[in-house]
Amino acid sequence: MKMKPLQTLYLTQFLSAFADNMILFITLAIIKQNAFPDYYIGVVQASFLVAFVLLAPFVGAYADKNAKSHVLLVGNAIKSIGIIALFLHIDPAVSYGIVGIGAAVYSPAKYGILPSLTYSDNELLQANARIEGYTIMAILLGSVCGGILAKLSLTGSIMACFALYLVSLVMTMQIPRIQGNSNIRYLKEAKSFISDMTLLLKNRATRFSLVGTGSFWMTSSVVRLAIIAWVPVHLGIQSIDQISMLVAVTGIGIMVGALMTPKLIPARQYYNSFIFGILMIISILLFPLITNLYVTIGLLLLVGFSGGVFIVPMNTVLQDKGQGMVGAGKTIAVQNFLENTMMLAGVGIYTQISKDGLSPDMSITGIAVILAGFVGYLILQRQRLKIAL
Repeated sequence: MKMKPLQTLYLTQFLSAFADNMILFITLAIIKQNAFPDYYIGVVQASFLVAFVLLAPFVGAYADKNAKSHVLLVGNAIKSIGIIALFLHIDPAVSYGIVGIGAAVYSPAKYGILPSLTYSDNELLQANARIEGYTIMAILLGSVCGGILAKLSLTGSIMACFALYLVSLVMTMQIPRIQGNSNIRYLKEAKSFISDMTLLLKNRATRFSLVGTGSFWMTSSVVRLAIIAWVPVHLGIQSIDQISMLVAVTGIGIMVGALMTPKLIPARQYYNSFIFGILMIISILLFPLITNLYVTIGLLLLVGFSGGVFIVPMNTVLQDKGQGMVGAGKTIAVQNFLENTMMLAGVGIYTQISKDGLSPDMSITGIAVILAGFVGYLILQRQRLKIAL
């Protein structure tokens, strides 16, 4: 029985994201096996993010000019090349950087196609919640499987990633080819990228969304790396597969939060999502006080849940308004640029301070304080947005 286009998109995104997150823990195993310094995992993560920042002016236009199903296919193909590079023992940062290029191409089409496959604001919100839920489920399972398979066999785990990308690539062919705008010219659109970003930042609703999603992903990227270093210190756990399972617990929380979002934050009340940003901050600040495994699991679930509810409404309003302002693909490209610039800055600072010997506790506390600053800004903007509606 042939699946509906949205269901096919959910599945291909799940498989692709599953493989993306397997790679991170496979790379962590390679770093340990080859005696790279511990902070090198930050270098690897940064190489992934650089692709998003550098390609942002082009990938949005590419997604809007071509059928988005075709763009998804190209993105998965590039990711597969990154896996081949890892298999050939090319430096993990270079290999993961190639995967990042594929992900940068893939992302604008993944979200940008949703308005074309849905028919109302509420349906778009539900589609966002589901794709976010499937993505987080993939992060959860991919992290766990990556840790376990890397422990059993690095070669086998790399081959499993490659197979997942190929299956995702084949499934993408079942998504309808909705024609893009053939009049788009890449050089012209790249030059207009700054003006597109300026336009989205001038609008109160889209600025609110961009600040919210950027601060969330910056925090998530740093917390993820910090937890990898925090677990051995606070819980005495050294095994990569066990660490991957703990990191993946956050994914369960985000998945539940994302799926619960339509009931907790209606589409037109997206400005209230800051409440869950505050809950996320409080949860993160508690980590330096914890030494119990079960309390840690509970906190990771809470961080994930609050983060999921925090981000989904902002993604929805950004896509809805951005499509009419600059185009769906270019909106997501601007979002990716800002998010990944913030993530790159966060990961870069974390990598440097880890290299200098700062404890994971201080890193976790610091990122919570920075997130608090962004959430404070959102609170100040809330009343204006409420009045505007």
